[in-house]
Amino acid sequence: MPSRARPAQAPALELEGSDSQTAAMRPAREKSAFDSINEIATIHIELRYTYPIIWRQVEIPTSITLKVLHDTIQAVMGWLNLPLWEFTIGGQKYAMPIAKKAAARFDANRVRMRDVLNPQKTIIDYSYGLGGRWAHQLTVTDIRTGQPDLFYPRYLGGECNAPPELCGGISGFYEMLEAIANPNHQDHVQFKQWFDEYDPRIVDELPIKYALSRIANRRNAAKVRLAKKSETTS
Repeated sequence: MPSRARPAQAPALELEGSDSQTAAMRPAREKSAFDSINEIATIHIELRYTYPIIWRQVEIPTSITLKVLHDTIQAVMGWLNLPLWEFTIGGQKYAMPIAKKAAARFDANRVRMRDVLNPQKTIIDYSYGLGGRWAHQLTVTDIRTGQPDLFYPRYLGGECNAPPELCGGISGFYEMLEAIANPNHQDHVQFKQWFDEYDPRIVDELPIKYALSRIANRRNAAKVRLAKKSETTS
């Protein structure tokens, strides 16, 4: 299997709006685009500072962009897809361009997973929400060829429901659970009214699988186009 070690220097990856760095990355991407379209990896996603640990596990194509990885995390966690989010990989930050002055971040829509993965294991930090309110740790392992009869990204499993997104972060989440469980708590009635249908023990897999199927369908359409392009140029 070819090495996927990250470049030692962050500038080897493209910066937002940098045409020269886009050109520098393009040869490696075009050379591996069709060959690696069927390559996948396993990602274990943990919501940090939770107990019991709230986690999900998925299989993803390494050809997806970091923006699509963000979409995948949103789908499996049940988040609301607010615009404030960021990946940190090897000390480098990746996000969507908000302003041209945000040059310290790479454009997540222009960097693919295979560009930032190590051969054995890669740790990725993902923060989401105002002020990085929801912190996740992603462990990427087992890079391999996917099965041709399966669609990716693919949900493998998980435990515990993700918190209601607008409950005030981790501390607010546990305060909410305490108030709901204690009829004598001063905020019991209020939280029961707001989050009465929330069950922290249950992972609703149906909407997860539906959301991932939509992502997979977009990828499969791109895969067909790439295959046709490869046939015409071969």
